[in-house]
Amino acid sequence: MDHFFPLISILVLAVGVTHAASPSELYWRSVLPDTPMPNLIKHSTDVGELGLGHPVTKPMATSAKLRSCFFLENDLHDGAKFTLHFTGTGSGLSLLTRQEADSIPFTTTKLPEILARFSIEPGSHEAMAIETTLEECEEQAGYGQIKKCATSLESMLDFTTSALRTRDIDTVSTRVDKEDSPEQQYNVVGVRMLTGSSDWVVCHVQPYAYTVFYCHTKGNSKAYMVSMVGEDGTNVEALAVCHSYLDGSNPKILAYRGFQAKQGTGNFCHFQPQDNIIWIPKSNANLL
Repeated sequence: MDHFFPLISILVLAVGVTHAASPSELYWRSVLPDTPMPNLIKHSTDVGELGLGHPVTKPMATSAKLRSCFFLENDLHDGAKFTLHFTGTGSGLSLLTRQEADSIPFTTTKLPEILARFSIEPGSHEAMAIETTLEECEEQAGYGQIKKCATSLESMLDFTTSALRTRDIDTVSTRVDKEDSPEQQYNVVGVRMLTGSSDWVVCHVQPYAYTVFYCHTKGNSKAYMVSMVGEDGTNVEALAVCHSYLDGSNPKILAYRGFQAKQGTGNFCHFQPQDNIIWIPKSNANLL
């Protein structure tokens, strides 16, 4: 009998460890066994079956001043200074499984049904955000681009591996070593290119009643990892994406208007929020 309770404890611990792995984590391991799961996904919540009254997930993006967030590639170098505000990623993502997500309409034609399901008042700020996300997801992809709004981790992984034609992929996101750092000036202490290839994908979190990633391939773009130190000592590894003017002429990119007069002086760049994920084939990545 003396050995019974320790044995039971070990079995309970083992069962607990097994059950601790979320469906998202298990699917990740099956598709990308050699790729570490980003903290953004690892610390997410599998919300299970959604019921009425589930709140709209706010877009967990950094809030950086536009004039500081957008800049010319020529200005990206050691000693450069940017005033930024990294707001953290809140309480994490609320991911649905593929089965759960596929059971919920995801189209503008079903907007009243979607709003009713989540007890969202038509005409409210949340309702307009959901409608905007659905409209953007239904728009045609740009020339030479592949896109998908992924409503589950499974669909995001399937899209990414299909678009990149490989499962040998690395993921990169902006990392901040303090959860709540103030808006402040950051000094660049290191810059390295992650990839200059067009063969990569970026996924952005969209405002919705649960986590939706807007994923698309990139063309004529470069990705950099920028090491910065804030005035209060906050260390940041910030993802920066630089576009050519031909690739970046989308009028929805508001800051682009401010750079039109500078065409020919270099590509324009912007930092990626902490809730964005870049997917790069390991054969094209420079992550060391």
